[in-house]
Amino acid sequence: MIDFRTGAPVTGSLDVDWHAGWPSPKHDPAPEIQVHAYSEHTVILRQNMSVHHEAPFLFLLFGNERALLLDTGASPDPAHQPLRATVDTLVGQWLARHPRKEYGLVVAHTHGHGDHIAGDGQFADRPHTEVVGPSLDAVTAYFGFEQWPLRAAELDLGGRVLDLLPGPGHHEAAVVFHDRHTGLLLTGDSLYPGRLYVRDLAAFRATVDRLMAFCGTTPVTHVLGCHIEMTRTPDEDYPRGTTHQPDEPPLQLTPGHLRRLRDALDGRHGPCGDFIVVYQD
Repeated sequence: MIDFRTGAPVTGSLDVDWHAGWPSPKHDPAPEIQVHAYSEHTVILRQNMSVHHEAPFLFLLFGNERALLLDTGASPDPAHQPLRATVDTLVGQWLARHPRKEYGLVVAHTHGHGDHIAGDGQFADRPHTEVVGPSLDAVTAYFGFEQWPLRAAELDLGGRVLDLLPGPGHHEAAVVFHDRHTGLLLTGDSLYPGRLYVRDLAAFRATVDRLMAFCGTTPVTHVLGCHIEMTRTPDEDYPRGTTHQPDEPPLQLTPGHLRRLRDALDGRHGPCGDFIVVYQD
């Protein structure tokens, strides 16, 4: 059995050049999905921007009894996004190093927008696999949330425990995942270097308050969202629909960005540098 608790949070690597599309998408030589091993038991994937401009990041976390795939990307067709094959290969490689008789997979989501759930169908017939629906009822029932969105929940992958924090504001059923093993805070579309779309301002403020309070008492190594939309020039983003972003900043943000976001939501300053707040009716 792997000990996911001792020495946590463990150090991982974000020394990676994320592929950010190609000048001619049809001639992009890169694979449809980029795979980066953050640590022995944690993998970050990114869908190729030449396949879909959203280029979402996905996360695969291994526990002793099952793995968690967080989000399934923006394209349903395995020919354009071979997510099932990629995950099966990664699981097979992990099991070769850490043999188990049976090993499960949970497919869940940071939230239910189309660019995060499009690949769900690829896992519908996969053995030992549970696909959590993206609706609020499905999310609260599966993870056992009580008094949503006031109370957190936990997910145990077999000695590897994640804290699940309600995160509505961008989407009513959004969840922020904190991995105790690595200290990563996986914020979905609630915070990332890009355009943060606020659909419910009161709920979004409350989410940021919860995250700030959580970070005040819990080790957080990096804040990882699901997109990069900014350039390296502060306050300058790439236009929506861009399929080549050669001047991207890193994916990772810090807990300090939550305070900057909270101030922005209160109107206490304008430009935010690493992200842009967009209010939607």
